[in-house]
Amino acid sequence: METLDVIPLRSFLAIASCGGFHRAAAALHLSQSAVSQHVRRLEQVVGAPLVERSGRLMAFTPRGESLLAEARRIVDLHDEVLRTVRVPDETGTLVLGSTEHGAEQMLPEIISTLKRDAPDTEVRIRLDRTARVSEALEAGRLDVAVVLEIGEPSPAQRRLRLGWFAAPEWTAPLNEPVPLIQFDPPCVMRPAVLDLMAANGRAFRTAVEVGDLAGGLSAARSGLGAILLPVVDRGLEGLRPVPGLPVPPPLRMVVRGRHGIPARIVRSVQNAVDAAFA
Repeated sequence: METLDVIPLRSFLAIASCGGFHRAAAALHLSQSAVSQHVRRLEQVVGAPLVERSGRLMAFTPRGESLLAEARRIVDLHDEVLRTVRVPDETGTLVLGSTEHGAEQMLPEIISTLKRDAPDTEVRIRLDRTARVSEALEAGRLDVAVVLEIGEPSPAQRRLRLGWFAAPEWTAPLNEPVPLIQFDPPCVMRPAVLDLMAANGRAFRTAVEVGDLAGGLSAARSGLGAILLPVVDRGLEGLRPVPGLPVPPPLRMVVRGRHGIPARIVRSVQNAVDAAFA
C-alpha cells in the first residue's frame, strides 16, 4: 500500500507558502532537485500531476489543491503526536513556524544561526499564513513563531514595508475599480487594504482571492491584478512595483516563543531575522 511521506509533504507545503520550487528549496535549505524529487514522489503515490508549469509560472492542479489542504492536517497531526509521545529532553527538535512573506530571505539565516547557537537541535520548519502560525503557537504545536502584525514596531522589532506589485505589462484602470488580488481571511493585511482604499476614495474590486503566497504570485504574474506584499529582496521576480495606489503603514515582524522555550533560542531567531533584513 502506498503511503504519503511527511518529508515530501513538508516540501509540497513550502512550495505553496514560498511561491515556487526555487524559493521553497532556499527556505528549507534543500537543493531544488530534492524538492522536485519530493513532488514527483507524491505524484507517484497520488497517481496524478500535482503541479503545472508554464515558463516561469507555476500553478497547482485541482488534485494538487486538494492535497494541500490535507497535507497541512497530516503534518500538523504528525508533529503533535510526535511531541506528545516522545520524551521532551530526548527530542532535540525545535519546530519553527514562519510567515510565508520574506521566508526565502530569512529562513536560511535562521537555520544557519540556530545551527551555530544550538548545534545539537534539529530544526523543523512550518511555513504558513500568519494567522495559522499564531494559532499553532498558541496550541503548543510550535516552539518559535515569526509572524507579521499591524502596529507601530518597537525599537527591537523589524519593520517590513508594504508595496503594490503586478505584472510588468499591467496598468491600473483610470475610470474603473482597481482589480486586486487578495488573500482570503484571516489575513493580517486585508483589513488594512479595505480601510485604506475606502479612506482614499479609491474604488476597487477583488479580482482574485487566494489561499497562499504561491497563488497570489501566480495570479499577479498572470496580469490578473495588483497584490499587496511586503517589500523584500527575494521572491518578487516577474513583478514590478505599482505606483499610485495607497499603501498601508509598515508591518512589524515579531518573533515569539511558546511558554517554556529558552529565551536564548528566541533571541537567536530574532537576531537572524534582523540580520536577514538589515
